[in-house]
Amino acid sequence: MDRRLGECAPQIHRRGDYRRPMERERAGAIRAVLIDIDGVLTVSWEPLPGAVEAMERLRAAGLPLALVTNTTSRTRASICARLTGAGFPVSVDDILTAPTVTAAYLREHHPGARCLLLNAGDIQDDLTGVTLVNEPEEHSGADADTAGNVDVVVVGGAGDEFGYAALNRVFHHLQRGAHLVAMHRNLYWRTADGLDLDTGAFLLGLERAARVEASITGKPSEAFFAAALAHLGAEPSTTLMVGDDIESDVLAAQRSGVTGALVKTGKYLPETHRSADGTPDHVLASFAALPDLLERLASDSR
Repeated sequence: MDRRLGECAPQIHRRGDYRRPMERERAGAIRAVLIDIDGVLTVSWEPLPGAVEAMERLRAAGLPLALVTNTTSRTRASICARLTGAGFPVSVDDILTAPTVTAAYLREHHPGARCLLLNAGDIQDDLTGVTLVNEPEEHSGADADTAGNVDVVVVGGAGDEFGYAALNRVFHHLQRGAHLVAMHRNLYWRTADGLDLDTGAFLLGLERAARVEASITGKPSEAFFAAALAHLGAEPSTTLMVGDDIESDVLAAQRSGVTGALVKTGKYLPETHRSADGTPDHVLASFAALPDLLERLASDSR
């Protein structure tokens, strides 16, 4: 596979069904796959055991797939480079992120709006058509938020940027009527050192303090899964979603009519599984077991 970074130039368009006729027949009930990245394929961008080989088996079968991620610290091109460098046979057109879906949402629902972005990582290249407002970090207090009117506060992934001064500035803008858009509301995520707090832990406080409700653009929103299905040209009833977050990945996909498969890697916790509001269609030890599951489902459907 050509792993040159040049193949990772960002673009989004609807993918066709590129499988050969016999491969379409062998696919059985599942004809497309949505795959979370962090905690499913990698942890801290290191491949999980068997993940590369499993992805190669999916590619050999010609199964259309999309990597759907709430990752907000990297652009699609950067994600593509990291994954291909680790051996995954993917291209940038396989990747759909919360920032790209957020940009589309803002262009449709808040065209021309002045947006303040609070996020860990540089994702401006994926926020095409969005007007971002930059505020000096040294400002603090209610008088310091007047660098320009803010129409929408956009909250991405949590990190060191989510300090008191930044959150307080966001709070002031929300009090003045700014809309709140969040790329996701995940409470935590898995790193090589364990679980770290994520956006949802801060978003809950902002919503309650400002008495507003955020519009969520990434998983688990129905709009995100609809965008992923449209990207592949796939139907929900013949698509499977595999993820490590039972709520945002699996049950959310199932509510959209997509078959859900939960993997016991990444952020998976037995207690979260037991207390969930629903039951996954399938539970796998890891992504490495996915090709065998798909073969079994294809056999059962014949």
